[in-house]
Amino acid sequence: MQSALISRSPDLLRLRDEGYEVEIRSGYLLVHSVPYVNAGGLVVRGTLVSDLTLAGDTTARPTNHVVWFVGDHPCDRAGREITAIKHGTATYALAEGITAQHAFSNKPTTGYSDYHAKMTRYIEIISASARSLQPEVMARTYKPMPATDEESVFHYIDSASSRAGIVAVSAKLALLRIAIVGLGGTGSYLLDLLAKTAVHEIHLYDGDLFLQHNAFRAPSAASLEELRAQPTKVSYLAGLYSKMRRGVVPHEVHIGEANVDELLQFDFVFLCMDSGPAKRLIIQVLQATGCSFIDTGIGVELLPVKLQLWAICRVTTSTEAQHDHVAQRVSFAENEDDDLYARNIQLAELNALCAVMAVTKWKKLCGFYVDDDREHDSTYTTNTNLLTSDVTR
Repeated sequence: MQSALISRSPDLLRLRDEGYEVEIRSGYLLVHSVPYVNAGGLVVRGTLVSDLTLAGDTTARPTNHVVWFVGDHPCDRAGREITAIKHGTATYALAEGITAQHAFSNKPTTGYSDYHAKMTRYIEIISASARSLQPEVMARTYKPMPATDEESVFHYIDSASSRAGIVAVSAKLALLRIAIVGLGGTGSYLLDLLAKTAVHEIHLYDGDLFLQHNAFRAPSAASLEELRAQPTKVSYLAGLYSKMRRGVVPHEVHIGEANVDELLQFDFVFLCMDSGPAKRLIIQVLQATGCSFIDTGIGVELLPVKLQLWAICRVTTSTEAQHDHVAQRVSFAENEDDDLYARNIQLAELNALCAVMAVTKWKKLCGFYVDDDREHDSTYTTNTNLLTSDVTR
């Protein structure tokens, strides 16, 4: 597939990461939206085409210096054809859906070292006149490139990982199946972060509706019409993130005795729920079978004299190798009526922070980040701006 070839070929990957509209089709490399001047003196766009020399599943040094062009013959700013690269004008039926009108030849003394060098040199020659007329016009359009089901969980290419050079690191998160139990504030921010990873499936468990107060402690921005429809949290959020990726699966139910075993099918579970008894049941089942999970919690206290809030964020990790500490860190009590967090005080920043702490720890467990301390319990308190971790090995 084209994404696999591009990701394994540094020259093609560089073209894509620099913002060129790169496509691989029928063994040809196409760069779309190349600006040039036509015979009428107008700046228009065409497509540059090159055959590919391959060494298995990656590109090799180009053996052919010639390219083809889909469009009118590029001209100088006065409308005269650029003859220095002219190689032929005809109907070049290169492959199904690829018919060029012109062939160009520009051969350096030592040839082209790779396809980035070849294509950018031709683009430079063809686009020079267009840039002189319109300095802001360029072939690097940064247009989003679609991805197929076989190539990616995303509907478009993850150019962020490739631009940062961490594709191999990000691949450690692929093919995993994750569950989030509780899609309130922290759970929804967890989804926001996890949705941008290559995780194969993200399953959402929550039976509550997405109501007006939820919109103030969840990522993105719900419209008034969406709130009036009163969707479930999981259906609303699944629809939101399905715009970006595949594999977000909503379950409009709470986890209880009847369905807790469903969680055993996942590689990892995030718990973002308030109910102590339900959490106790889930943790008992997960720990009994050695399943890894992270439990998140936020505590908020109103200081009436100061009219200020004191808050703490907690992230507790349980793995098959280390789990005895969980009972001492996680509360299984029911929420009290005067619990500010239970009454949905708007604390989007704490929800987001707790989610960031949880995802960071999960990525450590996956080998994405270095994890020298291997902490399994972390807290952040607002009054001291102190982040602490308990290294319990």
